[in-house]
Amino acid sequence: MKNFIYIIFFMSSFSNAQMAIGKPEVSGSSTLLDFDDSATNTKGILLPTVTDASTVPTNNGTFIYDILTKQVKMYENDAWINLTSEGNTNSLIINSAAEKPGNTGVIIGSETSPVEGILVLESSNKAMILPKIADPHLNVKSPYPGMMCYDTVSNTLAVFDGSNWNYWK
Repeated sequence: MKNFIYIIFFMSSFSNAQMAIGKPEVSGSSTLLDFDDSATNTKGILLPTVTDASTVPTNNGTFIYDILTKQVKMYENDAWINLTSEGNTNSLIINSAAEKPGNTGVIIGSETSPVEGILVLESSNKAMILPKIADPHLNVKSPYPGMMCYDTVSNTLAVFDGSNWNYWK
């Protein structure tokens, strides 16, 4: 995870570029951020783990893992929507380091953004393609709470709450 953050910070100087992680190039011209889509991939995105969702900047489309409720959540239209039932936080490794003042995260797709986040994707005509994993509940041996991917077998969004995989169509 630490190496992923360093790669993102390094690549931030290419804020208008398309970016591929774990593969040589993005799929298609309408992709802003793309991940490994090989048949053997078992790595997903780890969502930010926060101690309380009420302290997170509220922008539509924000995804988090909330330690307080042990749930993956998405912010939409002035409310947090629970994407999972209560999970388990036993395997969480809590980062107790204080954030640096003025740390605004990384923006990909634009020089600036009106929203705050550790990773902000800004584009009016490009999207992110989630990491693709076949049957994550079978193939990801040690999923981490807040992991997100696209299940290529069920064709659904898969999110792990620390106990179970939850699938959204």
